[in-house]
Amino acid sequence: MEVDGLYQVGDKVFYPMYGAGIIEAIEEREVLGKTQEYCVITIPLSNMDVMIPMKTVSSSRIRSITTKKEAANILFNFHNEASSCSLSSKERLRKNTEKMKTGDMQGTAEVVRDLLYYRKEKALNVSEKQMLDHAKKILISELVFIKGITEAEASDLLKLIS
Repeated sequence: MEVDGLYQVGDKVFYPMYGAGIIEAIEEREVLGKTQEYCVITIPLSNMDVMIPMKTVSSSRIRSITTKKEAANILFNFHNEASSCSLSSKERLRKNTEKMKTGDMQGTAEVVRDLLYYRKEKALNVSEKQMLDHAKKILISELVFIKGITEAEASDLLKLIS
């Protein structure tokens, strides 16, 4: 069955702020007394199913997982581009939150890289620690699908060389 003309049951997708998952089903459900069709995406990272009403799938920013070639470029940039940490913590948090909401793998990788570099210079505040942990998890979740590797192997790909 096709989802919004773009995806099919079984496709690997990325749902911003949740991570990579697989479209498991299209189901009709009654929620709050209203019956409608939902796209059910299983997100292994958090061991949960996300149900998105079919009428909002196209506006939900779901995308296909990144290609192996794009991921290789993103990882190259992750390890070889300089981090820019000259912003205040408030500005950094706002900018990083915007990057995370887009669901773009490049932006998420930049958030992880920049916070890892900043952490070497100065302790992260609570919000930034949470953002780093979350960004790493969703980046790892996509790398697992793209490369067909374990979470531990994907995590190793995000280790910065000092």
